[in-house]
Amino acid sequence: MKTDIHPNYHTVKVVMTDGTEFTTRTTWGSPGDTLRLDIDPKSHPAWTGGQQHLLDRGGRVSRFQKRFAGIGTKK
Repeated sequence: MKTDIHPNYHTVKVVMTDGTEFTTRTTWGSPGDTLRLDIDPKSHPAWTGGQQHLLDRGGRVSRFQKRFAGIGTKK
């Protein structure tokens, strides 16, 4: 195996958007750095189940539904 090809793996402090902190090991930054998150699982709608809306821009969804309405139905 080659030597000295892997990045330095060290501990950093992570500060989430609500101010909570934890320590983790990573290759990001330098030992002892602080990583401040702009988006985290506590605040982002992808993880919190935020409102999701299906927008029918230009009738794409309705055209699709009309075009493939008969597929899968038996006569």
